[in-house]
Amino acid sequence: MPSLEREVRGAIRNVPDFPRKGVGFKDLTTLWKDGKLTRTVEDELERRWRRKKLDKIVGIEARGFIVGAPLADRLGIGFVPARKRGKLPAPRVAQSYELEYGKESLEMHRDAISKGDRVLIVDDLLATGGTARASARLVEKLGGEVVGLAFVAELSALGGRRKLRGYDVHSIARYEG
Repeated sequence: MPSLEREVRGAIRNVPDFPRKGVGFKDLTTLWKDGKLTRTVEDELERRWRRKKLDKIVGIEARGFIVGAPLADRLGIGFVPARKRGKLPAPRVAQSYELEYGKESLEMHRDAISKGDRVLIVDDLLATGGTARASARLVEKLGGEVVGLAFVAELSALGGRRKLRGYDVHSIARYEG
């Protein structure tokens, strides 16, 4: 396991039985309280995506904002929030996705992405891939091109990468089990 992946995995707290029994929640707040490691993570993401000629970063609510907004600033490009239903004030477009017990949806403002924009979608964690796929569909509905998806951590066993087949998916730390 590369050094940065080992360091990131060591900094992420596992919270057993949250939000319900049997789930091991990966809590990235313990990583973010370490300013030096947070900077190193942002350095890695910047290095990985700098040459891709991006126009915008879409951050998925809410922890994707923490990772995506600083990366957009570093790259000198715009930041677009993908929000949960009912949080955006202006005309918007929505995309539904499946949850274990029902449906949810994400929204973006209709004017957030311009036709032809090259977009990177960012979130803290890739699990089942539902919100990431919904975000990609929103970008494409608005005429943008999804250049890739970036995550700090990935729970490989949950199969999110399969839902994102055809996209360039990058995660810094992977949990296999």
